[in-house]
Amino acid sequence: MNFDLSLEQMMIKKTIREFAEEEVAPGSVERDRNKKFPSDIITKLSNLGIMGLPFPEKYGGSGADTISFAIVTEELSRACGSTGITYSAHISLGAAPIYLFGTEDQKKKYLIPLCTGKSIGAFGLTEPNAGSDAGGTNTTAIKKGNSYIINGNKCFITNASFAKFLALTAITGKNNGKKDISAIIVPSDTKGFTIIDQYEKMGLNASNTTELVLEDVIVPEDNLLGREGEGFKQFLQTLDGGRIGIGAMAVGIAQAAFDKAIAYSKERKQFGKTLNKFQITQFKLADMAMKIELARNMVYKAAWLKDQGRTFSKEASMCKLYASEICMEITSQAVQILGGYGYMREYEVERMMRDAKLLEIGEGTSEIQRMVIAREIGCS
Repeated sequence: MNFDLSLEQMMIKKTIREFAEEEVAPGSVERDRNKKFPSDIITKLSNLGIMGLPFPEKYGGSGADTISFAIVTEELSRACGSTGITYSAHISLGAAPIYLFGTEDQKKKYLIPLCTGKSIGAFGLTEPNAGSDAGGTNTTAIKKGNSYIINGNKCFITNASFAKFLALTAITGKNNGKKDISAIIVPSDTKGFTIIDQYEKMGLNASNTTELVLEDVIVPEDNLLGREGEGFKQFLQTLDGGRIGIGAMAVGIAQAAFDKAIAYSKERKQFGKTLNKFQITQFKLADMAMKIELARNMVYKAAWLKDQGRTFSKEASMCKLYASEICMEITSQAVQILGGYGYMREYEVERMMRDAKLLEIGEGTSEIQRMVIAREIGCS
């Protein structure tokens, strides 16, 4: 069993860490405060060939693997959680479904612009009444001639304001009383398609989170992704890959909070000695380091299984669940170690704690992950 990164993976890690430290981290506080989307960073990532990292070169990608995607997501999130989720959603939710289920014509038309950074990826799944219960989808796509007429609402959709098109789920019929849910690619400038960016969020403030309103939106039947009725199966597979991204995000944010905590503990003096000389602080830092390492290994294992073409649903849920929960714990402990300063924005760990909470909710809550794991180990 070899835990070493390949030469290509090490090169990607070195490149993206330097980029994150020089280009992403310096503006993270201001972007969070001003809710400014990192457009300039996305442009630079496109120039580096990172926006299509795990997809084939013939579509404008770099032909890298899922572990490399996890590395990039971790390093970007370590510098700025908002940038990390923007990138992760672009790859795993925006581009991946088109690569996995799209026709060759759809890949040429839609995947190439995503890989080359001409558009940012997004995926329209969640609705006001369809969160954890994605089968509760109410958006409809009625076939009329050679077109679909789509009506409905989507909420909490990442990146949509900057997407020229996105795949979304809709009911295309019923079979034995059950909804046939399909995925359809919809250009964002289609008549009747409105994107509303008005959410006031707890964290990840520089990322774009929107509501979608579709009123008699007409798209050609050629925009159907895969076959009718396969949307539910498609988004379950899509979410498996997305959970690796969320896990990697959690590792990155947790690592950043740990780095801040250990640096502070070496400088801050109380009762005549620095905090890192107190055993209680040492134990906290030791636990933080251990949990980050365990989470990273779980993320890499899920990514490796995916790259081998093996089943990885259980491992994706495990890495997402564990990494997101230890991220919340570690950011909270980092605030505690920094004390009053940890509560202040300029010391950044409070932002990391706010950003961390979404990771226990997005792409399947912690409760849903436990349901998936229970099913995979034969409990249901």
